[in-house]
Amino acid sequence: MRLTLGPHNTIVRIFRSFRGTVLGERSSLTAFFPAYNDQHTIEGIVRTVAQEMRKVTDDFEVLVVDDGSKDQTGAILDRLAAELPFLRVIHHEHNFGYGAALITGFKNAKKDLIFYTDGDGQYDVRELHNLLAQLKANIDLVNGYKVKRADAWYRIFIGAMYRRAMRWTFRLSIRDVDCDFRLFRRYIFETISLESRSGVICVEMAKKFELAGFRMVEVPVSHYPRMYGRSEFFRVRHLVFTFKGLLKIWWTLVVSPRLPLWMSIAAKKS
Repeated sequence: MRLTLGPHNTIVRIFRSFRGTVLGERSSLTAFFPAYNDQHTIEGIVRTVAQEMRKVTDDFEVLVVDDGSKDQTGAILDRLAAELPFLRVIHHEHNFGYGAALITGFKNAKKDLIFYTDGDGQYDVRELHNLLAQLKANIDLVNGYKVKRADAWYRIFIGAMYRRAMRWTFRLSIRDVDCDFRLFRRYIFETISLESRSGVICVEMAKKFELAGFRMVEVPVSHYPRMYGRSEFFRVRHLVFTFKGLLKIWWTLVVSPRLPLWMSIAAKKS
């Protein structure tokens, strides 16, 4: 478990966000899922997370961003939205990318707390309770880390190298930057803005959270084999897009702040 301490002024926002809990009331909660070609898993995830949220609050919503799915994901979600009053669905006209789906979700979440994970079923949404248990009054976000990655050996190896490289390159304290099982206080996204449209957004988030001084705790979560579809990550076009995105945020968040002011301004104009 790792705790990152932040600035004093965050305490005021925490008190305001948690005053309902202090009075014995329950905070409101958004469960958000980015989805792309997840027709086999998304309905079960939506129904299960709703059951789990009812155990902790009556004030909740489920939000799904369909990022231009080519299968029946969109149709399934529309059917569910007509049946389930707590479900909201946002459709991207095209596949804009994982980061774009996250940005849409974070901007449209309405409740005090935001939980998100992927719509492909590789995480168990019932473990949401493990994150909620760690969201103490002095914590801004809870990040999961995979106890054991349930993927092919080469993905496990590449994933481990990627995490180490990101921690070193971006000077991150986070243990598992690509574990998409997270719980935030909504005011975080009133303080920072996100730009990356690809999976690079996870690195961007982690770095901006640390730069802003938000306080984080990490908890172990389970990871399961992908039963349907395949990851888009290892396609050449996607890898090139990812590398360009990493280079951009590395320059913006790591290199540029260390340059003299006149050099930073010149670099932005070029």
